[in-house]
Amino acid sequence: MILALLATAWIYVRGWRQLHRQMPSRYTTERLLLFLCGLGAIFIALASPLDAFGNLLLQAHMVQHLLLLMIAPLLILTGQPVLPLLRGLPHRAMKNGLGPFLRWRALRNLGGALVSPPVAWCAMAFALIFWHLPRFYELGLRSQNWHEVEHACFLCGALLFWWPIVDVWPSHSRTSRWAMIPYLVLADLVNTGLSAFLVFSKHVVYPTYALAPRLWGISALSDQAVAGGIMWVPGSIVFLVPAVVVAMKALDSGRAVRPSNFLRPAAALRPAARRLIPGAAWDLLRMPILGPALRHPYFRRAAQTVMFLLAAAIVADGLFGPQVSVMNLAGVLPWTHWRALSVFALLIGGNFFCMACPFTLPRDFARRFLPARRLWPKQLRSKWTAVVLIALYLWAYEAFGLWDSPWLTAWIVVAYFATALLVDGLFQGASFCKYVCPIGQFHFVNSLVSPLEVRVREPEVCDSCRTHDCLHGREGQRGCELYLFQPKKAGNFDCTFCLDCVHACPHDNVGILASAPGLTILDDRQRSGIGRLARLDIAALVLLLVFGAFVNAAGMTVSVMSWMNEWQAKLGFVSRAPIVAAFYLIGLSAPLALVWAMSRPRWREPGTTFALTLAPLGFSMWIAHFWFHYLTAWSSIVPAAGRVLNRSFQFAPLSMQSPDWWPPAEILLLDAGLLLTLYLGWRIALRISLANARRTESPLPSRDPKGAVALGLLAPWAILAILLYAAGLWILFQPMQMRGMLMS
Repeated sequence: MILALLATAWIYVRGWRQLHRQMPSRYTTERLLLFLCGLGAIFIALASPLDAFGNLLLQAHMVQHLLLLMIAPLLILTGQPVLPLLRGLPHRAMKNGLGPFLRWRALRNLGGALVSPPVAWCAMAFALIFWHLPRFYELGLRSQNWHEVEHACFLCGALLFWWPIVDVWPSHSRTSRWAMIPYLVLADLVNTGLSAFLVFSKHVVYPTYALAPRLWGISALSDQAVAGGIMWVPGSIVFLVPAVVVAMKALDSGRAVRPSNFLRPAAALRPAARRLIPGAAWDLLRMPILGPALRHPYFRRAAQTVMFLLAAAIVADGLFGPQVSVMNLAGVLPWTHWRALSVFALLIGGNFFCMACPFTLPRDFARRFLPARRLWPKQLRSKWTAVVLIALYLWAYEAFGLWDSPWLTAWIVVAYFATALLVDGLFQGASFCKYVCPIGQFHFVNSLVSPLEVRVREPEVCDSCRTHDCLHGREGQRGCELYLFQPKKAGNFDCTFCLDCVHACPHDNVGILASAPGLTILDDRQRSGIGRLARLDIAALVLLLVFGAFVNAAGMTVSVMSWMNEWQAKLGFVSRAPIVAAFYLIGLSAPLALVWAMSRPRWREPGTTFALTLAPLGFSMWIAHFWFHYLTAWSSIVPAAGRVLNRSFQFAPLSMQSPDWWPPAEILLLDAGLLLTLYLGWRIALRISLANARRTESPLPSRDPKGAVALGLLAPWAILAILLYAAGLWILFQPMQMRGMLMS
């Protein structure tokens, strides 16, 4: 093995030296190092002590497989090895040995068929699945010869799989680069399914490890779970990051002759959105039945009334009902059902909770008596108030067990009604929604990823409008209270989906239109009502909600809860509040440090822009967290409602586990969040590098031919996103406290 690797390295270096002199831009020193690192990965996998540990620890064996399937082949092929290996062979061996075979058309056709995406994908997937079936995996453990065959299958299948991704020169794949994205995502699904089987299996899959001596006190089942995690987390990253790179290059090749699109996003993004999503002009308000219902003048009032009655029931039951959360509406409806359904609405539509918000209903009826003559203080016209309130909520949620206290939940709802009434009773507009409401800010940030947006249908119609009724209103119909002027509005930020602009527009030119999720983050123009998204207060809000998603979910894992209980006992605290405060301070130290760095002028512009790109990843974690609780405790509403109605309902016993399909679905959500975050980050990095090149009067192609400047800008944020993604997978692997259930 070692001699074969050394011989291969010698042949490659010999050929590379010749080609480097002839084509220095193609055969660079970086390619030489990548190829040698690939051979080094094979050495570590097969000729190092790691191979010996593979028969004792499944996790060591999985590291071997990771190196052979994902690391070594990708590094080797990135080194563009075909010509260096051929040129590195002795001339006589090349001429009389390989030469005739390379000129044989049938052999070339066979090679082209083997590296075609369908064949290459099936080869790798078959090798991955076949050799991880217990019968054949055990065969490889018992027989050294079959073990070597197994590793050869992994390496050869992986080389075929990665060939069309790298597009090894001088061959060229005829398959569209866009097809490589589902190619990689489907491979990740196979890897995810296999990893999830190992992680969540309740028995030892491979009997050899149950009988092997246990090293360092690691049980066979724990070893198996760690092995699945090794396959899952790094494996998903290795599949998903190239998918983002392929998308970046495919998009860049289509826009290379139009660099102004990056510098004028306001002019470029709307057509881009229509190209990226077929039917982007689809309008929810023009759908039969649903469209007329949403447009009805009393639809919003009816929805708010229903929500108001539910809120009243929550308050009454929380204050006067039994203080057992699973038997109380205040312990079930807000924390299990409302949170899950509101993020689901954001995922498939938009900010529909704010449309039906019950807290503004009493305010609207009381406005005939309340003055509301004051302007909101200029010093508070930012998101900092909401940032502080959200941070306090995240701490109080765990410190006081809000999810388990119907009484506190009821008082929070009462405080919400009182604050909305007080703020909007004294100040003009919707100051509570725009500057104060933590729920509203949560929905504003995550609606950046929503597929629907309230916007004008035809901009030309607005150009001829002189009354601007969508903003100012007209007789019998108010305009937008958040001062969002539709022709200059971009995205969902600060939009409550109240549809006042729809009713006020005399030209019927405002709808709820489909748009590409997340693209509004790339649009950095001045927009009505909010200005630019790249602001320090908005960046702080986004970072708090993104990191808060992971810290909040980690707080319900058994390992973190045990850690907090242990420190509470060591320090002798009666209350958990100080320990929870320390936990959140540690968990939120990164966003605090980032906000501090962005407060400096040098880092403010790029930092506040890149911070927005993390929103999709944070949103995916919120969905995974909230829907875990919903799927494990959705039926808790039955006994709670039965008690309130003084009736007994027959229902299936509450399950302590989520459905079998949910853990892989959680991973797919995180995968999608990471992909969108990396894609948006790349677009922003390229835009900034183009702008910098223009300011220095240096065209990008000559200054940064391979996007190195853009990659340098993206790198720290991409690393941060990948670390958050890995943390999210770790959280999802942990045993969770079953909140919202009697056994919690």
